Amino acid sequence: MKKLQASAATALDGVLQDGITLAVGGFGLSGIPADLIEAVRDSGVRDLTVVSNNMGVDGKGLGILIEAGQVRKVIASYVGENKLFAEQYLAGKLEVEFTPQGTLAERLRAGGAGIPAFYTKTGVGTLVAEGKPHEVFDGETYVRERAIRADVALVHAHTADTDGNLIYRYTARNFNPVVATAGILTVAEAEVIVEPGQLDPNHIVTPGVFVQRLVQATDRVKDIEQRTVRQRAGADMAALAV
Repeated sequence: MKKLQASAATALDGVLQDGITLAVGGFGLSGIPADLIEAVRDSGVRDLTVVSNNMGVDGKGLGILIEAGQVRKVIASYVGENKLFAEQYLAGKLEVEFTPQGTLAERLRAGGAGIPAFYTKTGVGTLVAEGKPHEVFDGETYVRERAIRADVALVHAHTADTDGNLIYRYTARNFNPVVATAGILTVAEAEVIVEPGQLDPNHIVTPGVFVQRLVQATDRVKDIEQRTVRQRAGADMAALAV
């Protein structure tokens, strides 16, 4: 099966439908599949359930799907950078399922591993655990969490081969690996795409068996949420000397 597609829109052709669950890799604006997110927006699909660590920021990342009114429910661990998200949630226009960050990662990992549920101590005694089964192991109380299996998963990799094997770079290796395995159908965008056999098998993080479609990522500025800088050492003295 040919996995490499001509564009993000082509890669998602026939894949997206109203009401599906969409899992998206990335953390904030780091390692997000920006081309694929834009293609989802342009497709016009609605009533999406989006599973992601967070929803980007206003006007960037998954925030553009919020702006377009395409999202019905969000399963995430953090949403503090997106003002429109908060407004829609408080207005009752958006359903939110908050999940502790480690629990979210494990729910995705479990979905990819075929594990339907697992127990964790995280969230016991809080709103997170309300309505969920509990069990006592070795004198400690645990809450049962269900795995997440998405209809479609979107991920960003640095390097891929045309068989769909993926390698991530630095902090972009955040939620992408677990999202890639949690999708019934996974679409990946990659900055560099090579022929099969050119990747060191020891460096491959996501085997190509988990990836059904692949697209070349466009060369773009990689946005960050916040830039924090400090003055270079000696800069004050240099300014005074002038």
